[in-house]
Amino acid sequence: MNIQQIASTPFTDQKPGTSGLRKKVTVFQTPHYLENFVQAIFNCATELKGNMLILGGDGRYYNSDAIQTILKIAVANGISHIKIGRGGLLSTPAVSHLIRKYRAAGGIILSASHNPGGPDGDFGIKYNATNGGPADTKFTDQVFANSMTISGYRIAEMDNISLATAGQFQFGETLVEIIDPVSDYADLMEELFDFGQMKRLLGSEGFSICFDAMHAITGPYATEIFQQRLNAAAGSVINAQPLEDFGGGHPDPNLIYAKELVARLNQGDNSPNLGAASDGDGDRYMIIGPNFFVNPSDCLAIMTANSHLLAGYQAGLKGVARSLPTSRAVDKVAAALGIECYETPTGWKYFGNLLDDGRITLCGEESFGSGSDHIREKDGVWAVLFWLNLVAIKGQSIEEITRAHWARFGRHYYSRHDYEGLDSHAAEAVMAALRIRVKNLAGTHLAGHAVSSADDFSYTDPVDNSITDRQGIRIIFEDESRILFRLSGTGTEGATLRLYLERYEPDPTMHQLETQAALAAMAAIAGEVAQLKEHLGRDQPDIIT
Repeated sequence: MNIQQIASTPFTDQKPGTSGLRKKVTVFQTPHYLENFVQAIFNCATELKGNMLILGGDGRYYNSDAIQTILKIAVANGISHIKIGRGGLLSTPAVSHLIRKYRAAGGIILSASHNPGGPDGDFGIKYNATNGGPADTKFTDQVFANSMTISGYRIAEMDNISLATAGQFQFGETLVEIIDPVSDYADLMEELFDFGQMKRLLGSEGFSICFDAMHAITGPYATEIFQQRLNAAAGSVINAQPLEDFGGGHPDPNLIYAKELVARLNQGDNSPNLGAASDGDGDRYMIIGPNFFVNPSDCLAIMTANSHLLAGYQAGLKGVARSLPTSRAVDKVAAALGIECYETPTGWKYFGNLLDDGRITLCGEESFGSGSDHIREKDGVWAVLFWLNLVAIKGQSIEEITRAHWARFGRHYYSRHDYEGLDSHAAEAVMAALRIRVKNLAGTHLAGHAVSSADDFSYTDPVDNSITDRQGIRIIFEDESRILFRLSGTGTEGATLRLYLERYEPDPTMHQLETQAALAAMAAIAGEVAQLKEHLGRDQPDIIT
């Protein structure tokens, strides 16, 4: 087989963020752009040579083209075995599981997660390491450094292969295997949950579910698991066909973008009992009941409090972890259970060390992501199965389970306000000013609320002692309320400033408040402290979740 060495020059914008490299499709289509970055991965991940690579993506526009290119570069770089999902499809949780199950050296995932797709949409690529989790910062920094000095890439001279059907191909020393993208993952779910119990619930009169795949990757997974293996009624999975542009929608599972699902759950007596949605690559989720939304922070806390009821977690939890912006609801549960609760920066890779070291069993973040030690990624379908199994065990509704949890542990009113598409300099100016102001806030009062502490969060990893600083400004009040500010690393255009508001309310008689009303005082304080209107010229955030 002929291996070509193609000369190229570096691009200066290939620094991966918290979830790999994300850019507009048109940027990735620039000659040599994708090839340079992939070659930089292979240059740094030397363990891939002579070993197995898992390859797939969420089916968005450019997914199939990128797979053909990556395949040829992988062959040229001596990868001995490549498993690719049929149709080029693999969810992010499925890739993590396949890496671990087949002891692959790593995996390449093509996705921009919850970002829009299509010719004018977003595209992304990230590398997952041999533990199945996202590559750590040390590795991604090496890839970026390599991309800045790269002078060319190796690529095999070969025709494109068919991704449409399962099968095997041999190219020189490389075995390429097209596999069923769903079966291995679905089998793992059967090991963790009581499928018989859920099947009986779904077969009972008057109980139904609605899972919105948002024309993204989880359609085939949800169809196989819920409609085939659990016998949910036909049509229980909606928008099930993965489309290159996600049907013109935004594959972000929240109350704003999952409009069809929300409408179905708010139609009165005919509403399904459980509603769920997942995102572009299948690692995020939303849980709702009839006219009732469960925020992701509460999800993690409720999972932690009830995990002992589920077959796969009856041995007990080693510990739990949450990202900094995630509400401290799970902290209350961990304290009651007598287990450790870790607070990490945003980014699933920080959970990986804790999972690999056996310190935690469950973990989650406020951006609609939860997971456990079954893989090294957050997992949307897993989370929905967790809730469905819990409903089957308890015989309670989504709302009843949540309100019972609040009655026991107190309610954490919580919301995220996103200011999107900001001028980067303006967004950085907000953060710079905050870093100065928080130094003198502890011990003061803001609008009558006593500040107990305020800082720019820094994390020391308890496993490898690595330090990650400047992760977000946090202001904590004596009544356990919190305000946090951070810049997001998941967008492709401009900057996104995220404001997180939290208020703890232990009194059950105060658990009926509307969330934004309950947080109005915190929102006003945040606006004044950060001078958001003055810096950004905006009266309101773009998105509130």
